[in-house]
Amino acid sequence: MILHKKFIETAKLNKNKIAIIDEGTKKTLTYKKLLIASLMLYPKLKYFPSKYIGIMLPTSMGGMLSVIAALMAGKIPVMINFSTGAIKNAIYAQEKCSFKTIITSVKLIEKLQIEPIEGMIFIEDILKTVTTFDKLKAAIKASLPVSFIKSSVANAKEDDTSVILFTSGSEKEPKAVELSHKNISHNLINVPKHLTIDANHKFMSTLPIFHVFGLTVVFWLPITLGSTIITYPNPLDFKIIGKLTKKHKANVIGGTPSFYYGYIKKCDKDDFLSVKLAVSGADKLTKHIYDAFLEKFKVKILEGYGTTETSPVISVNTPKYHKVGSIGRPLPNVQIKIVHHETEEELPINSEGKLLVKGDMVMKGYLGDIEETSLRLRNGWYDTGDMALLDEDGFLWHKGRLKRFVKIGGEMVSLVKVESVLEKYLPENTVCCVVDVPNPTKGADIVAAITTSEINKRKILKQMAKELPSIALPKNFYVLDELPTMASGKINFREVEKICRAMQNLADAKKI
Repeated sequence: MILHKKFIETAKLNKNKIAIIDEGTKKTLTYKKLLIASLMLYPKLKYFPSKYIGIMLPTSMGGMLSVIAALMAGKIPVMINFSTGAIKNAIYAQEKCSFKTIITSVKLIEKLQIEPIEGMIFIEDILKTVTTFDKLKAAIKASLPVSFIKSSVANAKEDDTSVILFTSGSEKEPKAVELSHKNISHNLINVPKHLTIDANHKFMSTLPIFHVFGLTVVFWLPITLGSTIITYPNPLDFKIIGKLTKKHKANVIGGTPSFYYGYIKKCDKDDFLSVKLAVSGADKLTKHIYDAFLEKFKVKILEGYGTTETSPVISVNTPKYHKVGSIGRPLPNVQIKIVHHETEEELPINSEGKLLVKGDMVMKGYLGDIEETSLRLRNGWYDTGDMALLDEDGFLWHKGRLKRFVKIGGEMVSLVKVESVLEKYLPENTVCCVVDVPNPTKGADIVAAITTSEINKRKILKQMAKELPSIALPKNFYVLDELPTMASGKINFREVEKICRAMQNLADAKKI
């Protein structure tokens, strides 16, 4: 499947159907008008230098249109995270991919209160250059047979790169992930089969399209199915999103655990009555959040698992096949292997080890980083860097990042396991994150960042001691108003660790 050509096919089949309801700009486009708009825009992008073109736009009609038009023009969209250091990320992308042109918008620049850098062009200015003749030409072309329209836009092969996305940077510097048309198409073909999604579903699209979850699941998936997309640019406006979901009777929502936590706190009980599928990814879904969402909205959150490098979905629970706490069964045509984290020996069912995956969804590699690519891709298998268990029913259980294990007194301690035990004994609606801080004697101590001060620490530690060895018990609890997150809603472990270490150093200094 070639993404922009699949969109052309879908648009022609659903020409009078609503494609996008943009709640940010209060504009609505049918598939016919969206096709005309893309055919009008892509010639404007053809003559920019470099095969790469940056896109720094929110989840919106303009953002989605820019991605489609870039591919039609034979360009590779480079998606730029503007929510955490827009200028820094833009410059990083330009240098990493050797390009200058970045499509952004005046409204976004003003909202971010930043000065545009060299290479930034505004989509508003591009649209001002569209003439009446351009519009007429695009409308005529859109009325022609599918085969002609497809032949008039840039050609591509399935293995050609369709997008450059950057890893979250929650653990170290972001890497530039090359995803091909075939990679993303794997999800577009298999996610609907797995979750029984079709063109009749309405998608509430609020996840950022510079993140793989947003780009694939709430943009390319519905736009190639022929579904209606309701876009809203700020995923943190929880109350508004609840009202829009209710207003448009959206059936599918996607989010991270922190977003679902926001809905629980801010939304009314009847806001999600129309929702049939609520999918969670990017972080571990806690039992507190799952139970609270189910109790308030009567909707089960379906936890899934994926990575930027796998386009993203590897596995997800379904309404029919669901084990709470698991990350679901693998998608069709995804191979799974659990291996020993040191010897790489394949382990039997119900054994905890490192998760390797194989399939057409696995990335081409990291742009300009042969060494890192060779470390993560071996004989077609992608090393996720995550620890997991595959049970006898084919369900995967996420056990945490290998990097989120810490060696204390010669023992490997899972920070994720400590979190899962701790959260059982915390007050309702409390979020926690466990990290390690240096200890000159043992090498490391475990500490917990929590979002409430109303706890009986001694009682909690006593309860945790029934399930964990003493070396795994938090030595300190640090109270934060909220846990820092990435734009995707994923907890920013580097930042939590940095804060906790600073608080630990302050506490140590007071003892001297």
